[in-house]
Amino acid sequence: MCTGQDQRQLRPVRSFVRREGRMTDGQKRALENLMARYGLAGEGPALDFQAVFGRQAPVTLEIGFGNGESLLEMARQSPDQDFLGIEVHRPGVGHLLARVEELGLENLRVICHDGVEVLRHRIASQSLDGLQLFFPDPWHKKRHHKRRIVQAAWLALVADRLQPGGRLHMATDWQDYAEHMLTLADAEPALENLAGVGRFAPDRGGRPETKFERRGLQRGHGVWDLIYRKR
Repeated sequence: MCTGQDQRQLRPVRSFVRREGRMTDGQKRALENLMARYGLAGEGPALDFQAVFGRQAPVTLEIGFGNGESLLEMARQSPDQDFLGIEVHRPGVGHLLARVEELGLENLRVICHDGVEVLRHRIASQSLDGLQLFFPDPWHKKRHHKRRIVQAAWLALVADRLQPGGRLHMATDWQDYAEHMLTLADAEPALENLAGVGRFAPDRGGRPETKFERRGLQRGHGVWDLIYRKR
């Protein structure tokens, strides 16, 4: 059942393009053999996290985890917390599944599906301790800005899914997108900018630095983090 906030129309266009690429044999085996253990369906009723993880613990959701290395590191460092990652690109999902089994992590689950659709239909209101969106597709051409996942309706949905005090953490290496995120998130009444209105976070806020990010920094790219708390 959607809440009143869900009635704000989320844009119908996709915020991603399936650039599947080639999968390694290991990624294929992981998808075939490990989804039943560590994966969840992208469609269905709202998830019962206590049933999914077999315990009562704070849950952090990451949308678009790429190859999953930073999410994996967070789950490894915080065994008292549970993590759910969503990614549409199957090679990245396969990579993460293989690493989850390798490390024997029981506090991480994976969904291979559209993150916005999962957030709308499979995540219950006030069920998340945190939501992470790191380096989403910037859709840098102005005519494509409507495809950006961070929009006012999406932020309202995120705020509804967060528990009071829960955190939204976003990061991007595109300044234009960072300013877009900041303007819209500061305007969402249910979210409080922990750095102050109009300001970016002073550091990564505990987010692991990724190989992708390090390459960008070496090329002189900036990185902007935004951290909000549900009021």
